[in-house]
Amino acid sequence: MLIFSIVLMGIKFAAYIITHSNAILTDAFESIINVVAGAFALFSIYFATLPKDENHPYGHGKVEYLSVGLEGGLIVLAGGAIILKSVMGFFHPSEIHSLDIGLYITLFAGGCNFVMGKYLIKQGKSRSSILMVADGKHFVTDTVSSIGLVIGLIIIYFTKIFWLDNLIAILFGGFIFYSGFKLLKESVTNLLDEADYEKLNQVVTILNEFRQEKWIDMHNLRVLKYGSHLHIDAHITLPWYDNLEAAHAEVTAVENLIKEKLEGEVEFFIHADPCLPVSCPICPVKHCPVRQHEFIKRLDWTLENLLPDKKHTL
Repeated sequence: MLIFSIVLMGIKFAAYIITHSNAILTDAFESIINVVAGAFALFSIYFATLPKDENHPYGHGKVEYLSVGLEGGLIVLAGGAIILKSVMGFFHPSEIHSLDIGLYITLFAGGCNFVMGKYLIKQGKSRSSILMVADGKHFVTDTVSSIGLVIGLIIIYFTKIFWLDNLIAILFGGFIFYSGFKLLKESVTNLLDEADYEKLNQVVTILNEFRQEKWIDMHNLRVLKYGSHLHIDAHITLPWYDNLEAAHAEVTAVENLIKEKLEGEVEFFIHADPCLPVSCPICPVKHCPVRQHEFIKRLDWTLENLLPDKKHTL
């Protein structure tokens, strides 16, 4: 990916040198970001795969979010620089020439970005790497901006209205700025452990589908992401009369179920709670020797009742 970005950066700057188009320069500036981000991403992917140690008991996966944040910040700076240069271009215009060559080069670079972007997104999803997915989306975004840039350059080529070059550059500078802001936001939310409701819903769906009789209740569910690793906390209510070995077997069954159904490495911390008389109405255990209240119905688990730190009853 890094070598690919360096080659594309050279191609795009060659297009700018040939044409002196600020619009093409926006594409070239973004390639600098791809090179810098690619270098840091290469280190981040290596660092994220390091095993847990005494100083990093949850692993090193969060470095990926730092890398995404760095990339987003650089993109924001590039977008701002492009807008500033383009505004100055209205007051100090430069001659534009050889737009046809610039068009061909931009089209070629955009096609390469699209192919690389789709590949990175596919690989990132299969490896549960937010960094690879973010880089892939960035390459695809480059493709979209390249298509818009080509359309703008074609208009300039046929109309000879050269001040449109600065206007197009400002528009795409704003688009680049917004793309960087979204990456920054994604990085911050993940570093602050914002709830991932998509992943939570996956866990809830699995638990409901494969729920066992002795899993009376569950609450205080948490899912934390550390790169491709997931750390899941939960409290499960089990029959109070089961011995420690039996309770451990049920906890292990929950862990194995989630690990089997979710991609990537999963670490599960489950706190086992004994059932109480208030649990009887929702307890599906058929042959309970100490039941104090009649079973009424099994409580379906949802995000609304699994996330709070509170045992359930009817």
